[in-house]
Amino acid sequence: MPSLSLRIDLDPEARIGPGKIELIEKIAALGSISAAGRAMGMSYRRAWELVEELNGIFGKPVVERQVGGSGGGGATLTAMGQALIAHYRAIEQAAAEAAREHLAALQVEIDRPAGPDGEASS
Repeated sequence: MPSLSLRIDLDPEARIGPGKIELIEKIAALGSISAAGRAMGMSYRRAWELVEELNGIFGKPVVERQVGGSGGGGATLTAMGQALIAHYRAIEQAAAEAAREHLAALQVEIDRPAGPDGEASS
């Protein structure tokens, strides 16, 4: 079945999409920027750059690093980070619901066998 992938352009230089949302969801679940990056196949540096980008977009922290101790540091989502995920997922769900009928129609076209001239048969 065709699916919808959502990217939100907040301005010409700032956007959020499934990758950044997945990263901060993994940070929330794993409590670590490096662990979240590893889980997504990216370096700590790249994960940290994306976190810093999000923090800059919103002008306030989305993720906060915790100072290391004997057990090491970590990271947690701020209220802004939690709100970002909630709003993105709500927008994503609303868009998917709005597109459901059209996505199903595309699947019908995919499944329809082609006629002898290469066009979908009716």
